[in-house]
Order: sequence, then C-alpha cells, then structure tokens
Amino acid sequence: MTSSPLLPSHTAPAPAHARWSPRMWGLLVVLAGNMLIDALEVSVALVALPAIGTDLGAPLTAMQWTITGFAVGFGGLMLFGARAVALLGRRRVYLAALVGFAAASLVGALAEDPSLLTATRVVKGFCAALTAPTGLAIIATAFPEGPQRNRALSVYTLFGAGGFTAGLLLSGWLTGFSWRLTFAFPAPAVLVLFVLGLRLIPGAGEENGGGPPPGATAGDRPPLRRYGFASAAAFLAGLLALVQGITSVPAHGWADLRSTGLLALAAGLLALFSALERASAHPLIRFEALRSRAMICSALGAACLNGSYLGLLFVLTHQLQSLAGWSPLRTAAAFLPAAAPLVVTALFSGRIVARFGAPRLIAAGALLPFAGYLLLLRTPWPPAYATGILPTMLLVGAGFVLSFAALNSQATSQLPPAERGAGSGLYQTAVQVGAALSVALVAALLTGSAPPAGAAPAEFAEACRPALTLVAAVGGLGLLTALTGLRSRRTGPP
Repeated sequence: MTSSPLLPSHTAPAPAHARWSPRMWGLLVVLAGNMLIDALEVSVALVALPAIGTDLGAPLTAMQWTITGFAVGFGGLMLFGARAVALLGRRRVYLAALVGFAAASLVGALAEDPSLLTATRVVKGFCAALTAPTGLAIIATAFPEGPQRNRALSVYTLFGAGGFTAGLLLSGWLTGFSWRLTFAFPAPAVLVLFVLGLRLIPGAGEENGGGPPPGATAGDRPPLRRYGFASAAAFLAGLLALVQGITSVPAHGWADLRSTGLLALAAGLLALFSALERASAHPLIRFEALRSRAMICSALGAACLNGSYLGLLFVLTHQLQSLAGWSPLRTAAAFLPAAAPLVVTALFSGRIVARFGAPRLIAAGALLPFAGYLLLLRTPWPPAYATGILPTMLLVGAGFVLSFAALNSQATSQLPPAERGAGSGLYQTAVQVGAALSVALVAALLTGSAPPAGAAPAEFAEACRPALTLVAAVGGLGLLTALTGLRSRRTGPP
C-alpha cells in the first residue's frame, strides 16, 4: 500500500464496445505489471524480516532498513524523479528504471551484508518513484480519452491495489524456501517487461513527449540541465541520517554522536534542502501546494495511516514469527484481512467518495484503525488471533477502504489543474516519509525495551507494548488531523 503512488481516485467502467489493439493491450500489460511489482516491494520484505535477520546476524534496527530504505528511496527522490522524467523523457527514464530495478533485485538477493541490502532497497525505491507515476502519465497520453482510458486506469488501479496483497502471499511462500527468493523473483519479471517495453512504450513522437503533463505550457518545463541535484542529495541524505539517528539511540544513547550527532546532521541537511529550494528559480517543490489546507491535511493523514499500518505489521511480524514461532506463510495469511479489502473495492472507490464525500470518509477511515490499535493493546499474550489480531486487521482494512482514495482525491482538490501533478508528487513524498519514520521509531522502541537474553517469551511480548503504543499514537494523530479537516469543511476556509 505504501507504494501505490498517484493512483487515480476514481475510474468509470468502460462500455463493452470499447476495443483495444494488441499493441494497446501489450502496453497496459507492461505498465500494470510493473505497477504490481512496485506495489508488492514493501510487503515482500515485511514477512521475510525475521529470516533475513537470522541469516545475516543483524538486529531489528538494521533489518528495518529493508522497509525504510525502499520508502526513503521512493519518497526522498520522488520530486527529483519527476524532474528527471520532464527533462529526459518518459520512455527513456521508464526503461532505464526497469533495468535498474532488476539489477538491484539480483544484487539484494545475493547480499551478505545488511548495508548492501539497504543500498539496493534505496535504489529500488528510486526506480519505483520513476516508473509508478510515469506509467500513469503514459496511460493518460497513449489511451484515447473516454471509455478506453477509463478501462486502462481501472486495470492500473486494480494492479496497484493488489500488489501489497500479492507481496504478502508470495513472500510467505518463498521465505519458506529462502528469503533471498523474495528479493530475486522480481528481476526476471521486470526484464520481461523491459523487453516488451522496448517495443510498446511510446516515444516522444508518439505521445505527449516526456515533459510537462497535458495542458501545461512550454514555460512549465524546467530549464535544460536544471535537475536539482543539490536539493535532491540534501533531502535524501537528510532522511537517511534521520532514520539512522533514530535507530541508533537504543544502542548508543542520546549523548553519543552516532545518534544525536546524526539527528543534528539530519536537521542541518533538511534545513539546507529548504534553503536551496527557496533560493532556486525552479525548485523541485511547488510551494504553492503547501498553501492548501486540503493538501496538508491529506498528506499528514495519509502519512499517519500508512505509517501506523506498516509499524503495526513490523511489530506483529516480530511477535508472531520470532516470539510465537509462526511460519512466514501463516503470518502472511494473518495479515490478509487488512490488505485484501482494498483490492476488492478499488474499482468502486470513486463512487464511494462521490457518494459520501472525502472529509467524512477520511475521518471514518482514521477512526477504525485507531480503534483496532487500541484493541490490540488490550490483547494478552499469547495473542489470540480470532479475538485480538483478526479484529484489528479487519478494522485497519476497513479504514483503507474508506479513506485511501478519499485522501488521494482531497489532496489536490484545491489546487489549480496546472499544479496538481506537482501536488501529487508532494503528497506521495509525505506518505513515504511517514512510513519510513514510523517503522524506524517502532524498531528503535522494540530494541530499546527488549529484556535480557533468556527472558521468557511473555517478557519479550510485553516489551512490544511501547512500540504498539507508538503505533496507536500515530493512528490517533491521523484521526485528529482527519477531524480537523472535517471541521474545516463545515466552517469554511479561514
């Protein structure tokens, strides 16, 4: 779910008489297939975490990078990726990203060092940041407006929503053989998509170029060679330092430069990023989007929803596999009630938003997961799945069904059409950053509160309570943000 960027908030069913040529079918297979792989990249790592830690001899604070590395690469370079696509062209960037993704998958599967594995995850996150929104843009220009484009968007949406669920099942099955298979299997699939894409992805002469979205003016194209390397590097390095600083606190304490020093470095790098962007004539961030209350509330709400969910799954993976002895496949099956409902309802999400309105759906979608987190906090050890974990999974799944599309829709609702593409990138950046910070904090709390070796399983389980409390607090912040947005809608703009 964390890697389903820029999905359309609604699609309309196409009439039966709308027909596609074989070439259009093939193009959609490439785009939707890659969207599926991008979306499953987070869930395949989640279930495999205990096996990876055991094999590489790494603690939780190192293993969390398999999740946060992808999120940081995705969110940290999303805005830079949009600039690269604008300057280099969609086809060229998309195909290059497919090759990079396949190479990083193979290297990650062979990695013997956690640092190398982390580096491949950052690279794969960046590749996903290039292909996921670009695929949507290619659909918008390669498929004729009307029923045919609507049908293509429906397929793209469905594959994106189904990726997280597919990743859980694949990881649960493949990790039973070797965790390395969970990182290796995308490589051949992506290479097949690359070969097909060479023939099917339109070039600049066949679609609306690689630059500004349809409707934009020539003046919206950034000047040649203005990629924003310095800003992108400062932002990415700041996020990496922030995550590493958070997870270093349990091992080194607050007085050590390896923790507090990294946090100070992160603050300095992020301040540098802000200064560079404000001084630039063509910044990566369109600051106009930050003046929209709908954008800010949606971005924060989505970051809390996604971050609390991934934090929950991180804790439960540790509890169920490392403490309760569950198999990876059984763990994956336990998570399905939270992931599967969004797949079933993805094609109807636009109708739900139109019927009930985004603010009310967002508020309800934040309330249900928060209630689930509070329920899980009251569940005694050992966890009773039917009365503790399952209700929480169902409530979280219902929350995503109600608010996922509504958040996407509301984020850019107050922006002018020319600003919506940039606003969507900013929104997705916030979502990924929220996921990275939540998982890093959860891993730090799990490590910092762990009892000495040899303690009873119940003591280890009780040590998970601070992490679960953090998950609930993040969910509560999301609910507060949603209620603020609902109140703003009733009282009008300030």
